[in-house]
Amino acid sequence: MTNKITAAITAVGGYVPEDKLTNFDLEKMVDTNDEWIRTRTGISERRILKGEGKATSDMVVPAVLEICKKRGIEPSEIDCMIVATVTPDMVFPATANVVCDKIGANNAWGYDMSAACSGFLFALTTGASYIESGRFKKVVVVGADKMSAIVDYTDRNTCVIFGDGAGAVLLEPSEDGLGVMDSILKSDGSGRHFLNMKAGGSAKPSSIETVTNREHFAFQEGKTVFKFAVKGMADVSAELMERNQLNGADIAWLVPHQANLRIIDATAERMGLPKEKVMINIQRFGNTTAATIPLCLWEWEKQLNKGDNIVLAAFGGGFTWGATLVKWAY
Repeated sequence: MTNKITAAITAVGGYVPEDKLTNFDLEKMVDTNDEWIRTRTGISERRILKGEGKATSDMVVPAVLEICKKRGIEPSEIDCMIVATVTPDMVFPATANVVCDKIGANNAWGYDMSAACSGFLFALTTGASYIESGRFKKVVVVGADKMSAIVDYTDRNTCVIFGDGAGAVLLEPSEDGLGVMDSILKSDGSGRHFLNMKAGGSAKPSSIETVTNREHFAFQEGKTVFKFAVKGMADVSAELMERNQLNGADIAWLVPHQANLRIIDATAERMGLPKEKVMINIQRFGNTTAATIPLCLWEWEKQLNKGDNIVLAAFGGGFTWGATLVKWAY
């Protein structure tokens, strides 16, 4: 009898732009202050991708090349690339196609996935199923967003939250029972009213009016989203642990989407995890949407040990949310 094939994460890459936007910079732009931002979100600064024509793909490229270098593979060996993003370079073609062209991944097919802040989890589960089926050997899963492209820097409710960044993982087959073990993923489209970008799609195509009305920026009804996020992220993480007969002591790390420090704390508490088992870098990068979870894995990579149980959890626009259990493979 052959062992079941699982999708192991075998390398991690990440990229954040050099330019920092601090709370003190924001104080000069909108009616806000450092203390207010820190107490409500936990954020001190975020990275912004600057430069004419610089796009999401320009952050994905270095992240994926770092993976290739770490793993000692050529981009041409990649079979498939999924880029989770809500800020694609263009509406079409897919950013994944652009990235593959830029790095010479000429044997890969790929596409973008839109699930907002849960995008990386949705893409990871999808990529894992391609590996588990035996059809592909090397799948790259990316979470990347240039949120500065869709943030209204006159709206103090949203502009303090978001930053730019990219993170990526390589998935390969494992027969050692390591890798992506289980996922619980959810979506509820009735949440679309509370977190969205009003114009630019087929329902409300771009026009002089939509631009004048500032409808091409991320809109969020903070209180409603916060309430749903706390419940959604905490519930699904607890459900995942229960389903796999795990308790707080069995979990090495919680890797939460970096939306808000209070949401992260609530999720950890529900899982019975102490602060020192929770990856938090929101203070330096803000909310990079699909990139937050892989950026955490990238930053904490050296502290991860083979066989560690780690839980990835997210909540995003859609609404979308979920939790994934990973056994670390190296």
